[in-house]
Amino acid sequence: MDVTLDLLKRLIAIDSVNPSLVPGAAGEAAIARMLVEYLRDRGFAVEVQDAAPGRPNVVATLEGRAPGRSLMFCGHIDTVGVIGMDAPFIPEERDGRIYGRGSQDMKGGVAAMIGAAEVIAQSGGLDAGRILIACVADEEHASIGADALVTKWRADGAVVTEPTDLTIGVAHKGFEWVEIETRGVAAHGSRPRDGRDAIMRMGRVLGELEALDRDLQSRAPHALLGTASLHASLISGGRELSSYPDRCTLQLERRTLPGERIGVAAQEVQDILARLMTRDDEFEAASTALFARAPFEVPQADALPATLVAAAKGLGLSAPVTGMSYWADTAVLQGAGIPSVLFGPAGAGLHGVDEYVDTRSVLQCRDALVALARAWGKGDGI
Repeated sequence: MDVTLDLLKRLIAIDSVNPSLVPGAAGEAAIARMLVEYLRDRGFAVEVQDAAPGRPNVVATLEGRAPGRSLMFCGHIDTVGVIGMDAPFIPEERDGRIYGRGSQDMKGGVAAMIGAAEVIAQSGGLDAGRILIACVADEEHASIGADALVTKWRADGAVVTEPTDLTIGVAHKGFEWVEIETRGVAAHGSRPRDGRDAIMRMGRVLGELEALDRDLQSRAPHALLGTASLHASLISGGRELSSYPDRCTLQLERRTLPGERIGVAAQEVQDILARLMTRDDEFEAASTALFARAPFEVPQADALPATLVAAAKGLGLSAPVTGMSYWADTAVLQGAGIPSVLFGPAGAGLHGVDEYVDTRSVLQCRDALVALARAWGKGDGI
């Protein structure tokens, strides 16, 4: 068994479901302890940083023999929940795949990045530069791990090893969550003159949101990411069948593009509510911005993507440059001034009941990261 694939199986076998998603879940503490021991046993300098109580990051370093550029490998060690899975923490290898929760998202990438550093350390070390291995908490919820990471560590470049099917992600969308509440007047269902239906009023809001989504998706697309969009995610309201509902609450998500500022969704919603209030004096509603993450795009002049393309090409991999549909910690790193890309193994079923990672791609990812780190530290590809 290859040591990188053995590490991957060990990672899958540890429950690290995010407790912010599943109350009472295990979180990252146990997997962090395992990684600290694993990395220290192999001679890496290791630090533990608490992003929140019981929510650790693990950061290891490998110093080169000469000064050079630093490169960070970054991957999250939390996973989503396991409802519907028969044996989520028993890694099963078959047909060139390893199954289990987190295998693709993203313990395969974590194993590849640690494996790359391990290969370098055991084959003469790093000629120049520095490698940082950052295993972070909470990416599946609010990325408190990445937020904490960038308060202490910096690098001249970073690779986030999310599953990209061995393509190089240089852009991804951002997102915003907004809550809307429409207000009515509670009354007996037989007394329409006394009541005001908050759910019916939310219907007006939904119609406006649908029109906005059509408009967003009709605009000129981003070359790698397509168009912005929005969807209504959660809705609730009412008390019982025989009463007029006095409250209705809707939570929506808006996916944003590079160039759109944080807060664009909150402003769009406020504009919609203002229009509806102008049309009807009895329409009452309010909105709250819940959470937002910025989109990500690599500046065209950045050397990191081209250096990674060359490193992959040297191994016979095409590694095309592309955009990714999902948000990732690259936005946090890039926002902190660390030039970043996404590059990770292939697989399928992320967040699903049959999640797997392609074993060959894990090893290919590892080997490409080895080549990148050696070139990057020496300044090749500038």
